[in-house]
Amino acid sequence: MKIAGTLVYLLIFTTLFAGAAAAQKSKPKRPTTTTTKTVSKLPPLDVRAARVKVSNQYSNVNQFINVMGPIAESIEALDNEARTKKLAQTSMDLNASNKQKLLTAIKNMRAGIDALETEFETKPALKLYLAKIQGVADLAAQSESLAFTGKYVASREPWRMIALKLNDTLTAMPNAEL
Repeated sequence: MKIAGTLVYLLIFTTLFAGAAAAQKSKPKRPTTTTTKTVSKLPPLDVRAARVKVSNQYSNVNQFINVMGPIAESIEALDNEARTKKLAQTSMDLNASNKQKLLTAIKNMRAGIDALETEFETKPALKLYLAKIQGVADLAAQSESLAFTGKYVASREPWRMIALKLNDTLTAMPNAEL
């Protein structure tokens, strides 16, 4: 009898531990969640292409400012020197040639800036960024007017303002590759 009682206790004891062990092995239920995939939305092609054009114009304007500076200063210095003393005709011809080249360069740069602003005004996808770029064509015209009146060094300042506006536009536009 003692053996049978011991067996019963042993059987009860093992079933208690077997039940506890089985409860520990059960996997916790995962809450059912729906995972949503975030799809990055690309801006329209017009916006991406315009960003490239603005970036190109920004680089062109900055390079133009850097090249234009010393040329404009030398033109005005020669003009001032010509007023005070007599210069050689070759120097005067070279200076006149440099003036024409600078005026032509300003006209060409202005054409690109005008086209860029017109694109922002006409394409509906770019209207959102028009406020940032608006006025660059007027600034280019102002630079051209200053150069025509002989204020070559002063004609650089509108180009600096154009560069700032182009930079602001680039900052506002989404950065996505074509």
